[in-house]
Amino acid sequence: MAEIIDGKTMAMELRAALKNEVDILKETQGVTPGLAVVLVGDDPASKVYVRNKGKACEEAGIRSVQRFLPEDASEERLLGLIRDLNDDSEIHGILVQLPLPKHLDQTKVLEAVSIEKDVDGFHPYNVGMLTLGKPVFEPCTPRGIMALLDSTGIEIEGKDAVVIGRSNIVGKPAALMLLSRNATVTLCHSKTKDLAARVSSADIVIAAVGRPGFVKGDWIKRGAVVIDVGINRLPDGRLTGDVEFLKASARAGYITPVPGGVGPMTIAMLLENTLDAAERILGK
Repeated sequence: MAEIIDGKTMAMELRAALKNEVDILKETQGVTPGLAVVLVGDDPASKVYVRNKGKACEEAGIRSVQRFLPEDASEERLLGLIRDLNDDSEIHGILVQLPLPKHLDQTKVLEAVSIEKDVDGFHPYNVGMLTLGKPVFEPCTPRGIMALLDSTGIEIEGKDAVVIGRSNIVGKPAALMLLSRNATVTLCHSKTKDLAARVSSADIVIAAVGRPGFVKGDWIKRGAVVIDVGINRLPDGRLTGDVEFLKASARAGYITPVPGGVGPMTIAMLLENTLDAAERILGK
C-alpha cells in the first residue's frame, strides 16, 4: 500500500517557517512583503481561490491586496490596474487570477506584469528562463510538485517520469523542472496513443489533465511515485483527482491525496515566491 504524501501538513510547516522569515524582514528592514491578487469576473471557484490566498497571506504576515474588476471590464482598464500595481512600492508580487474572460488577451495581460513581481512565473521572460534552467520565479504548482517529490527522499535523477497534461501552468513547466533534475521525461496528454503503456513504465507520474479518474490505477508501476494535480468536483459535491486513488494506492510507493496534496503546496509556494520577490527588490 502506498505511503500518503501529506501536502497539507507539509504546507503548514513551510508556512510556519516562512512567517518567521517574514517577521525577520519586517524587524530588520522595515519591509512587509505585499501580494496583490487581481480577479476579473464572478467565477465562484476563482473567488474561493482568491479568498484562500488572502487568508494564507494574513497568516504568514504578508500584506494581501485584492482588486476586483467586473466581467465586462475592458482590457485597457485591466492593464491600467496592473501598471499601477507595478509602480506600487509596497506590492512585491502580482497575481492575475486565471482564467480571464474571453474578450481579454491573456498573453498581453501576463506580459504587463513586472518581471520582478511575477510571482506566478507566467511572464514570457520567466517562462524562457525556466526553459534555460535559470528560473527567476518557478510557477507555484510545479514548484510544489517538486517539493512533494523531494519529501519522499526518492532520487529524481535518472528516473523515468511521465507528465500527463501540457498546460502552461502545470504540465510544461513541471516537465522542464524534472528535466533540469536529470529525469528522463515524457510529456503526455489526453490524445497520447497507448498512454497506459507509457504510464506503466514510469517511476514518477504527474497527472494534470483535469479529468476525474483519467489515470487508471492498474496503469501504475509498482513502487512509483504518483502526484495527482487534478481537482475535479463530482455531481455529489465530492472532490476527486485525475488518478483512481484506491487502485493506484495498491500499487504505488507514494501518492498524493485529493484534496490535501498538491493544492496546499501551491499556496505555500506562492507565499515563498512573494517573500523572494520582496527580498530581491530590497536587494536592488
